[in-house]
Amino acid sequence: MLSYSLKRIGLLLPVLFGMTLVVFSITRLIPGNPAQVILGQRATKEAIEELSIQLGLNNPWYVQYGNYIMDLLRGDLGTSIKTKASISEEMMPYLLATIELTAAAMILAVIIGVNAGIISAWFRNSFFDYTSMVIALIGVSIPIFWLGLMMQWYFSLQLDWFPITGRENVRDPVQSITGLYLIDTLVQGRFDQFVEVLRHLVLPSAALATIPTAIIARITRASMIEVIQSDYMRTARAKGVKMVVVIYKHGLKNAVIPILTIIGLQTGLLLGGAILTETIFGWPGIGRYIYEAIGARDYPVIQSGILVIATIFVLINFIVDLLYALIDKRITY
Repeated sequence: MLSYSLKRIGLLLPVLFGMTLVVFSITRLIPGNPAQVILGQRATKEAIEELSIQLGLNNPWYVQYGNYIMDLLRGDLGTSIKTKASISEEMMPYLLATIELTAAAMILAVIIGVNAGIISAWFRNSFFDYTSMVIALIGVSIPIFWLGLMMQWYFSLQLDWFPITGRENVRDPVQSITGLYLIDTLVQGRFDQFVEVLRHLVLPSAALATIPTAIIARITRASMIEVIQSDYMRTARAKGVKMVVVIYKHGLKNAVIPILTIIGLQTGLLLGGAILTETIFGWPGIGRYIYEAIGARDYPVIQSGILVIATIFVLINFIVDLLYALIDKRITY
């Protein structure tokens, strides 16, 4: 296991290096000059040229890329062109907000998706099976932006159950400790704030969980159908073992590998793909942070933001690979 882990970590480095080159190249293809965006439309050519020199934008691309790599090797993600702040410090609150949103969405998706898939497989070709799979298909097909707007209209404006946008009550802001507001409110004993933060989290996490819930449900159903038809499952039922034990202890344990794979992939995708949800619900996450940086042509923020998301995505898949061996003893590295 140790040798395999070290080998995989070694393979991560060229992947991340290639990612830096791709992202660096793509950001330079974005139309517009950051100096022009900062100074405004009425800025003179001389002012734009002077600011471009100060920002190092007139240097050859390989010089800019070399400086970027050297900063990364020192653990420095760079400085924002727009705000002049350290990207490492500026990005962290946004990243933690997205992690909290993604975690809530994935917990919801796993609970609903796995159980829906198990019940559909056990009662195959039943009314529940057909209904849940149709709902799963609809869940994959519905655009997130439309679903988010409809949820805001119904649950916020019509029923007044949940706030429309934001992460907290602006009149009673959360004192950040870890950057994860649910944890921070519990640590401080502010259960009133915990409930308020949870209310803000419900709608965006439910909207974000729609697609992974549907995918997890379909994968779980397919895996469980194959497992249910195996001999050891029939033997367990013949021995009089309780149905819940048969399904969740014997069945799910042997069907969990493909389910775990799709959970890992969906978690990584949600981290980088939550931009629509964050924009609609005013969630201050990293997707929205990168989106605003694109509008400002803030190259360092774009590069560093995408690199951080890519790194987390790769690490999640690495952890999933290690979990295979821990869950299924037949798998060895």
